[in-house]
Amino acid sequence: MPQAEGQVAAQDRTTVNINGQDYVVKGEAPEYIQMLAAYVDKKMRQVNQKFPHYSPVKVAVLAALNIADELYKVQQDYDTLVKLIQEEKQG
Repeated sequence: MPQAEGQVAAQDRTTVNINGQDYVVKGEAPEYIQMLAAYVDKKMRQVNQKFPHYSPVKVAVLAALNIADELYKVQQDYDTLVKLIQEEKQG
């Protein structure tokens, strides 16, 4: 039977463990989802190691800020490279 729009088949669910908690994530690339979850888990464990008395929510927020910082820096580098390439094409 075809799936309704917005539904994901059971085989498209991947269970991941992040900071000691299991999460079921919907998606078509289990290996990619596992890789992302491992990265988030690593970041959370790094924060937890520095601040063992912080609540899991604070650890998650600080890990999210660290990941957002990494993303922002990569985006800035990407934008700079695109600009340089465009200038090179024009020049």
